[in-house]
Parts: sequence; structure tokens; C-alpha cells
Amino acid sequence: MYRKPLLKECFKNKKVTVMGLGLFGGGVGATKFLVSQGAEVTVTDLKSAEELSASLKLLNGLPVKYRLGKHSEEDFADTDMLVVNPAVPDDSRFLQIACDNNVHIDSELNIFFKLCSVPVIGVTGSNGKSTTTSLLGEMLKKAGIKTWVGGNIGVSLLEYLDEIKPDDVVVLEISSFQLEYLSRLEKSPHISIVTNIAPNHLDRHKTMEKYIDSKKAIIRYQKEDDYAILNYDDPTLRKWEGKSKDRILWFSATKELEQGAFLNNNEIIINHNSKRNVIPCSTKIKIQGLHNRQNITAAACAAILMHADVGSIKNAIAEFTGLEHRLEYVHTINEVKYYNDSKATTPEAAIAGIRAFDSPIIVIAGGYNKKVSLSEFARECVKNTKCVVLIGETARNIQELINNLKGKKAQPEVYVATSLDESVRKASEVAGVGDIVLLSPACASYGMFTNYEERGKRFKELVRRLEE
Repeated sequence: MYRKPLLKECFKNKKVTVMGLGLFGGGVGATKFLVSQGAEVTVTDLKSAEELSASLKLLNGLPVKYRLGKHSEEDFADTDMLVVNPAVPDDSRFLQIACDNNVHIDSELNIFFKLCSVPVIGVTGSNGKSTTTSLLGEMLKKAGIKTWVGGNIGVSLLEYLDEIKPDDVVVLEISSFQLEYLSRLEKSPHISIVTNIAPNHLDRHKTMEKYIDSKKAIIRYQKEDDYAILNYDDPTLRKWEGKSKDRILWFSATKELEQGAFLNNNEIIINHNSKRNVIPCSTKIKIQGLHNRQNITAAACAAILMHADVGSIKNAIAEFTGLEHRLEYVHTINEVKYYNDSKATTPEAAIAGIRAFDSPIIVIAGGYNKKVSLSEFARECVKNTKCVVLIGETARNIQELINNLKGKKAQPEVYVATSLDESVRKASEVAGVGDIVLLSPACASYGMFTNYEERGKRFKELVRRLEE
């Protein structure tokens, strides 16, 4: 269905339909950019104006036509260009209408890649993308390198194109959906980081093979002077070596590497081009979990490739306290600590969250069914939690898996709650002195919340209410 991109973007006086305004910046950024270039923009989204109010507020005063709560065929047939939110499935009948009418189809990230002339560092993976992207940005900024951070992390850089100078660096978080579109450009970033690969978004990709293939686009079109920074601890990524062998730098939190980056006692060691960089930092790391040590090591490796100095990298690591909704400490009440890990929308991310703590854990989990197996998450709950409180569409499935695995074992106790509010109350009731209450859902938030951010903010609000 996809038509080849235009050789040269020309937006002035063109009719452009933006399909999917969204809640994370891409649709807003694309709309602002297109309007600034003189395009006649129509924004269409299946969500209502009320649901999109935060995004619409950012477009106040712009000459934009809106069609919200539905799509209309004319917006896809009678237009020069269609800019698609990557979350839109390929089998959408509206994409087919655009193709049937010879409409050029593109995405916000693809437009940026075609127009951006500075080095791009791309970060993808099933988990850890946002943390790695943000920390790498801080490392480069502390080293005095003008750095722009955006992409799937929630910031469109399209509207800042005129401000990006030749000596600047761009760091982009890139999702599997965005990579599907980027592969059609036959472009990959100058430096590509892949944090890990685990089942995710199989409701969209259908098979694990297709999901992995979408991720592989981040290195598929790299040139000889580009780099791929891959997780040596991930068995799927170890198979990616192939033709990319000469430009791969591995990173590991468990194994010493001759070439690449690894943890050794209190240091990150980076071996590259016969040079050894030592970053004494691990005693200063503030974010929890082995997975975050992998993220830090990957970011440090990329920073060295971009000529950041060791001191700046060390300082960035020491000051980095993590991101909101990623193992975020919320509060201590009656000697029980509450953590918000709402961004853990996959089983693997939730497992990493549970393993980040040594104290007894009451985990709140469940949500939208992305058609991935929850068996390993259930196994982790049986091995390493005191209690599990379940919500959402997947609650009964997880409950059944846990009960089958634990047999006659007393723990974990399992409860099914009708809402996040009820789950927080229940968790606080069963938690004792020294316990951890952890929101680490292993599932997406759809059906109960607009996104993981809304879910995380609600959790924090509910925790603070416990003291009232």
C-alpha cells in the first residue's frame, strides 16, 4: 500500500491530512510544522475533542481544519499528502482510499529524517528506550554538545528543524511502529542502540518474527561508518551480528567484552578502537535494577562514540534519578514504600521491575490484552512477590496462570480488583512494615486509561490519598 516518498518535500499550498493527532506530540509537531510551511492542514482522529483536549490546546490559533470522533473518506481521497500516525494499522481502509487516489503517504518521523542533516542517534528496544534516550541526552549535553532529544519519547523535533545547527546531535527514541515507516525510506540512524527484544505489540505485528523484523530496520540501512550498539545479554540480539559485524559494539551488564561496553565492579569499561575508557560510577547509580544498568552502559557507549568526555558521562549518571512512571518512588506510608512503574507495559518490563527490589513486594498488575504471553510474568510473581492485585482485561488470565503455578503454596495471595482505586486500597491493606507496593502492570492501559501516563498519575494520586 505504501507509495515511495517524494524526492523533495514541498508543502506550500498543499492540502495535507494528518491522520491521528494523538497524545504524545507526533501529530501536534507534524501539524505545527506543516502549517509553518504553508500547507492547508486537516487533522482527523477517531478520538473526540474532549479526549484530545491537551493536544488541541497546543494548536490553539492555528489555521487547521478538524474532523474528530470519526474519519471521512474525502479527507483521504481529496488531498495531496497524508501524514499518518505510526500506530495506524496498515490494513486501515482509509490508507487504502489514499493509495487508490494516488495520495502520497508519509509519517512525522520520516519527514524529519529526510530534512534533518545532522547525525541522528536512534534508540529502540522492547523496554528501556526512554530511559536510555533521556540519559544519553544528558551525557551529551553535559559534555557541551548541543543535543536535541525527541521521537517516541513524546517530543516532535520537526517544528525545531530550523534551529538545529550543523554541529548539533539528535537523539531519537523510535518505536517499532515508527521503524516500519522508516524502513520504507531505506534509512537508519548514524548510531543505533537496541536495548533488548521481547514480545510486544503482537496485536499489531501478529507474529514475533514480524515484530523483530520491524526493530531490525534501525540497523538495516546503516553505512560502513555507522554503529550499532546492541545488548550482548539478549539472545535475540546476539543473532543480529551477520553482515553488521564490523560496526557492532556490544554492551553487557554481566560479561566482560573485548570490544564494547561492560560493567566491572564499580566501573563501566568501554573498549573501542584500541582505546579503553573507564567510567567509575556504579556506586553513584540512583535508578533501580539490572536492566537500568544495561541502559546506562548502552548510553555511555554511544556518548563515547560522540566524543563526550568521561567526567561528563560520570556526572550525568550520578545526577540521573530516572523518569516519571519508570520505577518512580512515590511515597512511604507506615513504613511501606510505593513505586510507580506504569511504563512497564510488557511482561519483561514488569519482571525487571519486580527484580529491582529485595524487599517483599505487593504488585499491582493487569490491563489491556496485547496478545503476548503472560506466563513468565506469572512465574515471576509466584517466585518473588508476596501478593498480586490484578485489574483490567488480563486480570483473570494472570490469576489463573499464577494459581496453576503456585499449586498449594500460600504466596502470593491473588486478588482481582474492579479498578485501580480498589487495587491501591487492597495493596495498602495487605502491605506490612518494610514491604514494597509496586504498580508494574505488564500490560497497556487502554480500556481503563488513555495511556500509561494517566494510569501512573492516578496511582500517585491514590497513594497520596492514603494518608488523608
